[in-house]
Amino acid sequence: MTLLERISGPRDLDSLSAPELKRLCDEIRTYLVGAVSATGGHLGPNLGVVETTVAIHRVFDSPRDAVIFDTGHQSYVHKLLTGRKDLSSLRQKDGIAGYPQRSESEHDIVESSHASSSLSWADGIAKAFKLTKQDDRYVVAVIGDGALTGGMAWEALNNISDDNDRKLVIIVNDNGRSYAPTIGGLARYLNGVRTDANYRRLYKLSKKLFYKFGLIGRLVYSAARGAGKGLLSTFAPKGMFPNLDIKYIGPVDGHDIVAMEQALSQAKKYAAPVIVHAITEKGRGYDPAALNIDDQFHAVGKIDPETGESLEKSSGASWTSVFADEIVTIADQNPSVVGITGAMLIPVGLDKFAKKYPSRVFDVGIAEQHAVTSAAGMAFGGLHPVVAVYATFINRAFDQVLMDVALHKAGVTIVLDRSGVTGPDGASHHGMWDLSVLQIVPGIRIASPRDGLRLREELNEAVAVDNAPTVVRFSKGSVGAEIPAIRRTEDGVDVLSEAPSKDVLIVSVGAMATTALKVAELLAAQGIGATVLDPRWVVPVAPSVVSMAAEHRLVVSIEDGIKVGGVGTRIRQTLRAAQVDTALNEVGLPDEFLEHASRDEILERVGLTAQSIAIDIVAQVVGSKVPHARPLQDGSSSSAELNSH
Repeated sequence: MTLLERISGPRDLDSLSAPELKRLCDEIRTYLVGAVSATGGHLGPNLGVVETTVAIHRVFDSPRDAVIFDTGHQSYVHKLLTGRKDLSSLRQKDGIAGYPQRSESEHDIVESSHASSSLSWADGIAKAFKLTKQDDRYVVAVIGDGALTGGMAWEALNNISDDNDRKLVIIVNDNGRSYAPTIGGLARYLNGVRTDANYRRLYKLSKKLFYKFGLIGRLVYSAARGAGKGLLSTFAPKGMFPNLDIKYIGPVDGHDIVAMEQALSQAKKYAAPVIVHAITEKGRGYDPAALNIDDQFHAVGKIDPETGESLEKSSGASWTSVFADEIVTIADQNPSVVGITGAMLIPVGLDKFAKKYPSRVFDVGIAEQHAVTSAAGMAFGGLHPVVAVYATFINRAFDQVLMDVALHKAGVTIVLDRSGVTGPDGASHHGMWDLSVLQIVPGIRIASPRDGLRLREELNEAVAVDNAPTVVRFSKGSVGAEIPAIRRTEDGVDVLSEAPSKDVLIVSVGAMATTALKVAELLAAQGIGATVLDPRWVVPVAPSVVSMAAEHRLVVSIEDGIKVGGVGTRIRQTLRAAQVDTALNEVGLPDEFLEHASRDEILERVGLTAQSIAIDIVAQVVGSKVPHARPLQDGSSSSAELNSH
């Protein structure tokens, strides 16, 4: 039996010797490479926190002591040590989540995978423990992978430093990276700590000297290192931490489990807010990750565990790659166009732009609020900024879109990658709220392209607008085949399919066009005529959508965003204002947090499939729920027939 197989909870770690702990860490790394290569997931971050996580669970008593992981993708080791030893179902339907999840374990606290929030959680929990007289409980927050570039983390640190009578330990997992190398002044300071020659030389010499004296020497060395601004840190570059009025321990080798335990034990004894600065290496112990300098295997699909090569076959160009190519073409033609992203240059496709025009692309770190308001400033100065982020992260900058961009009529284009249902990353990564949230912004225009050609087309249209915010949103994964239009109306709406009888008008949003066309086919087989529209620009509602709605007896909108306040709601309100009384059925995602599963599995569960939508439409028509509806050609219900397709 391996040591890992013997661990069913954190207290099983207590009896392990130093050599056994090292062996356990090696076993965990081997297991992570094998398991994550088979399922996909965040491999690099977890390989980098093995010793740190083991040390946390050796020194602290979870779940009585609250352990919080910022950017919770670095919690796989924590899962293994808290009873979830089988990661074979990681990120799959009904399997282990890729982030902490309360329903899985009492050891998990914060489920959201959005960065820079852990210190605010820790501050609140520590205040609660203090006020409710739970004075023996500690709060441990692990922050890293670039999360300290987020302003919210510094807001929390400012408040934490104002009350030193709490048992709060902050572990800075300093691997120099978020998705890619971390940028900014703070990163430069931490890089200085990591690379300063005097510090490294004194660290090695002093450690060697003290360790010659056995246990007593190691204890003296540990005490000297833990003095905050003591012996060794005197020679380290000065930075922000010592000025926060929070005790600072480190830097500590995050892969030296003995050193980490000693540092955390010192922090625990201090019984007040303490920062433990751990230097770690993302992808530690896995050669393919070390050789991948772009992201050190931050997140991977299914890979060959020996080589790190992807085992996933591409089914065509991705939405991101189409954007990546087109934004460079636009930049070639328009020197005022610049790019902005938040620590995700490669994932959102701005890397090609940055490589060709390095002075025109800005990676601001995990700071979406700053990105959007900075873009408003750039627009004022005569540029046209393109802010590219994942759709789920624009939620964090809503106030800035509203008050800094829209109120000031700034020409800013926001590109939202991974919109709609994204799949295995779980509730906080689905891009399902952007349509509902952003469409209430006055003057905003939102495009949702159905294929690659339309993405190129609508992106060009978006950057041509210089007096209002524009949004271009697209899905995760491959683009798929081009979907041609039969015709385009004068106001830019594409008619994709048209039937002689005007029974149902289907308004599809973006990538749902394929589903909408399949619905039309199923309805046609049952004698129901359906016209399919792609508005291209879904906000505002085009006049031709209103006029065509008036000609049909039922309008069905299909979107992969939340239907509460979604595009369907917007169409309903527009039709009402135009005094068009056509019945409307809004099809979209329910107002709930969607668990991790594949995109297709989630769409099947929530009824966003062609069969489910067609069955509902038939029921409306046959059941005379539609005003003046006529029966089907054979006069019978056809749910069973549709189910057989």
